[in-house]
Amino acid sequence: MRRNKKIVLGILSLSLLIYTCKVSQRMVKRDANGNIVVNTNPSPVYLSPQESLKTIFLPKGYHLELVASEPMIHEPVAITWDGNGRMYVAEMNTYMQDAEGAGEMKPVCTVKRLEDTNADGKMDKSVIFIDNLLLPRMVLALDDRILVNETNSNNIYSYRDTNGDGKADEKKLVFKNDEVSTSNLEHQKSGLIWNLDNKIYVTVENKRYIYEDGMLKAEYLHEGPGGQWGLTSDNYGRLYFSAAGSETPALNFQQNPSYGRFDFKDQYDKDFQAVWPIISTPDVQGGLNRLRPDSTLNHFTACTGQSIFRGTALPADAQGDLFICEPVGRLIRRAKVTNTDGKITLKNAYDKEEFIASTDMNFRPVNSVTGPDGCLYIVDMYRGIIQEGNWTKKGSYLRKQIDEKKFDKNIGRGRIYRVVYDGIKPDKNAPKLLDLTSGKLVPYLAHANGWWRDNAQKLIVLRGDKSVVPALKAMALNKTEGQLGRIHALWTLNGLKALDQETLKAALNDKDAEVRKTAVWISDDLIKRGDEHLVNTLDFLKDDRSADVRFQLALTLRFSKSEKAQGIIKYMLLKYPDNQLLAESQKSFQSNNDKRTLAAKNAATLADEDKKLVLKGATIFKQLCAICHGADGKGVTIGGKDMPAPPLSGVKDVNGDPVKLIKILLHGLTGPVDGKTYPDAMPALGSNDDEYIAAVLSYIRNDLGNKAPVIKPADVKKVRDQHKGRDKNWTIDELKSTAAK
Repeated sequence: MRRNKKIVLGILSLSLLIYTCKVSQRMVKRDANGNIVVNTNPSPVYLSPQESLKTIFLPKGYHLELVASEPMIHEPVAITWDGNGRMYVAEMNTYMQDAEGAGEMKPVCTVKRLEDTNADGKMDKSVIFIDNLLLPRMVLALDDRILVNETNSNNIYSYRDTNGDGKADEKKLVFKNDEVSTSNLEHQKSGLIWNLDNKIYVTVENKRYIYEDGMLKAEYLHEGPGGQWGLTSDNYGRLYFSAAGSETPALNFQQNPSYGRFDFKDQYDKDFQAVWPIISTPDVQGGLNRLRPDSTLNHFTACTGQSIFRGTALPADAQGDLFICEPVGRLIRRAKVTNTDGKITLKNAYDKEEFIASTDMNFRPVNSVTGPDGCLYIVDMYRGIIQEGNWTKKGSYLRKQIDEKKFDKNIGRGRIYRVVYDGIKPDKNAPKLLDLTSGKLVPYLAHANGWWRDNAQKLIVLRGDKSVVPALKAMALNKTEGQLGRIHALWTLNGLKALDQETLKAALNDKDAEVRKTAVWISDDLIKRGDEHLVNTLDFLKDDRSADVRFQLALTLRFSKSEKAQGIIKYMLLKYPDNQLLAESQKSFQSNNDKRTLAAKNAATLADEDKKLVLKGATIFKQLCAICHGADGKGVTIGGKDMPAPPLSGVKDVNGDPVKLIKILLHGLTGPVDGKTYPDAMPALGSNDDEYIAAVLSYIRNDLGNKAPVIKPADVKKVRDQHKGRDKNWTIDELKSTAAK
């Protein structure tokens, strides 16, 4: 009997050991005053996946499960699943393998394909799907084809396995742009997500893509959407960007970027900007002013990899929440999203606490996404250094921390986790969407998990199979069908170019506001093509009871030259003066138009060669510099925070000595500016050619409220030659002392 007891106890103990190796559930410790107990002397040494799980804290009921880790994967940065549930992992295997970034640009990185063959939630099969890549940064599964974009490149390729060995043997160029991206890799585009509207979006660039006839076609936007690493969308196609450079955790989510960039200063407040690590965070670019007295990070700095949770394996109150990764703070924020008359605001879901926080110094969450099993997935790059080489140079604050903690030694690893919850089992139904006929895909447009809806829609549109049009129309018009099913049916019809006027009109009169809003949004392309009849059809919605619908109507009519369309917008502005979103968005749009008109007028006075230079500089500024300095050069002030970088509009130094400006762009700038200390250093851009530097500065000096002579490439070359060999940032004092030299 005793022997049997011992056997049972042994089995139970072993089960618990296995469970704790697989699952993490620890809640944050607080002192008697309610303050988080911070680990002020954490060890920087590498921990095994099982050890690291024990350092990760989540709210009660939530757990982490390990899905994949080294040696199966290394340096993961992004994941996607194809329609059959196979996971593709983009690996930046050469990213910052030492503090100098040596060998970073070698084309030896990979995209792995992982499979869970026994439905236990853990990947057990791995193959290198694509190799010899240069820091792959964007990956999107189409059908059995995978789209990939690499760092420094604007070309996009599709890859396919045609012989079933799990490795891509077909490579096709689907978007050609041979211009090389020369920006720091942190400042290049990311995303490549197929949105509800069948457009493929990225950050930074003023374009989105449409996939037609096996090729991506660029559709140019009114202006660049901003953002840096990370892009996500909600159930209704609303996009959320973030920008680590300006320490802005979320931006440009009030309206689709096709209508222009727009944010409210109060879409979240200073409380939202504050982060709550449970670990000392010395390795922050901003230095000591970014640390609290207890040595923890006090503000978002590496905000990235955000996602809206749209799954089924977490509590219902997590649906629609925004999760933002902060790898410097070793944490993930959960934000509650509130819609008030169309205006979106964000609030931390917890009081001075984060959804996920770790005491493991190598825990580096860089991406998150909802998976086919309904769980939230976390990509942990798991490494010591998480900043690019521009900020880790010898003599920098960050380099000192790296050298002392030996962060450069922790490389070549990586983990992928999924978040699960007590009492809610992840969906074990393995997706086989690629094997289904289009007709059998239609019901999945109403699936409870957004991943299934998105992939069913994408596959039907990619196939161009119009045999399902009657079924889609029936779903769109079925008043007993769920809201999301009707919305996806409408967008699928639109993607097939099969949305008829009868179905569109029915949707415009739907009882559900989100369906009506969708129908208005779908009208965009026809309105842009001058469909006056449709403008008249939309007229009755100017008094819609939903502020969301009225706002979408104003956006859809925004670019129409029709007097009727512009009259509808003016009517709504007068009839609903208290609608802050409508009024402020239109005001911002008009103001930006006026600035562009003035800039064009000023440019007309320039010589043709100078015009080309300024135009090139405008593109660079809007894609790179605007992240920190603001699109109008007046700084970024979302959330009531201090500006991340000095304003440039109407500034004396900008219009003054060009040599000082050239020095700053070539070698960077650190320290106080006009007595004010900013959270980050201006990175050196000297790796770019002389024309690049001259173009940016010429644009800044001839726009943004400035007027000064252009700077020629020859001027840049002269300064570059004079300071050849300089390897550190300038300070304002240095620039003043060398002004006459």
